[in-house]
Amino acid sequence: MDNPWSGPIVMPMAGPDADILIVGGGLNGPCLALACAQTGLSSIVLDALPEATRAENDFDGRAYALALASVRMLGALGIWDEVAENAQPILEIKATDGRAGEGAAPFFLHFDHAEIEEGPMGHMLEDRYLRRALMAAVEANPLITQRPGSRVLSQDTSGPASVTLDGGEVLHGRLLIGADGRRSGVAERAGIKRMGWGYDQTALVCAVEHELPHNGVAHQFFMPGGPLAILPLPGNRSSIVWSETEPRAGELAAADDATFLNALRPAFGDFLGEISLSGQRHSYPLGLSLAQSFIAERLALVGDAAHGIHPIAGQGLNLGLRDVGALAEVLADAKRRGEDIAAANVLARYQQWRRFDTAGLAMATDGVNRLFSNDNSALRAIRDLGMGAISALPGLRRRFIREAAGLTGDLPRLMQGRAL
Repeated sequence: MDNPWSGPIVMPMAGPDADILIVGGGLNGPCLALACAQTGLSSIVLDALPEATRAENDFDGRAYALALASVRMLGALGIWDEVAENAQPILEIKATDGRAGEGAAPFFLHFDHAEIEEGPMGHMLEDRYLRRALMAAVEANPLITQRPGSRVLSQDTSGPASVTLDGGEVLHGRLLIGADGRRSGVAERAGIKRMGWGYDQTALVCAVEHELPHNGVAHQFFMPGGPLAILPLPGNRSSIVWSETEPRAGELAAADDATFLNALRPAFGDFLGEISLSGQRHSYPLGLSLAQSFIAERLALVGDAAHGIHPIAGQGLNLGLRDVGALAEVLADAKRRGEDIAAANVLARYQQWRRFDTAGLAMATDGVNRLFSNDNSALRAIRDLGMGAISALPGLRRRFIREAAGLTGDLPRLMQGRAL
């Protein structure tokens, strides 16, 4: 008589290691993990950077312009109270056209936060403070596991999502998230192609100390080689994002500090007195990069993994946080309805929400950069008159201020300061 138990033994598949596997431990990934934890979804955040690098606290010159809506979201995630004392409110924005050493054009844009009721249009916050607060919040949340120094070698989303790490370990989850930047490995392995182009520009990023107070005013100075942003930090310091042509930027990036400052001074001007460098200098090439899809089977992209735009309006991180807020809301609502959070129709809601807004802002920043990054006298006259006209029309000016504050469009609940 045959043994009824002599056939192959099928072992039940183990449960997932977490509901969501997030590849990318920068800023958007941890924010998504914290947002999803509000509705009981567990996450593993995989970061290729080692723990020692992630925990560095010295100022390295990097800072972010956080729109008011992003500040509200950080408040809803329990982060803002931890960083608020180190943030600088942006009370005014001034944008002007011109050439280095010639001063500002007679027509310019001037946005004042007093024209809206909600408060400052945004805040400047150094990377070190935001990153430290996010790491602490993630570490304290029992639904989130951090895995620094973990590189993903392969992924599979044909069934429950899984990733294989460089050490051979395989992790399983219900949904895979790519928050791993413009060169997203998650997107590439999923076969998601990208469209875009370079701007033949490089951004030079640093911070400076200056003699006179900035009074919370952010400046955007459009020059032929690219825009120069001077953004207020706490104290007599400002963050610099200087876009220049690739050859010129290459020379400046390789120059010593003294040579770099001598080149910056004519563009910066003397309205804040003498300037000196504070922290490190960085540079990165500029271009437009849009994923052709924000989703695939059991997979979604957020932040730069989905879109990379010109920093001309300082909206890169704000755009990524909108992705995070929208995706977290879609997943929370799906969970409440008893749906599979990784189902195609659920992820399609996220893509439908974010694609139009992202494409619109990408094209707007692309157009503004092309319009202003030249020395064509006819175009210069048109754009100067346009800026003057906007500043002269209170209704239109107020609309632009609300746009800068991130208060327009279909805002996720978190960006309204509400819990999920």
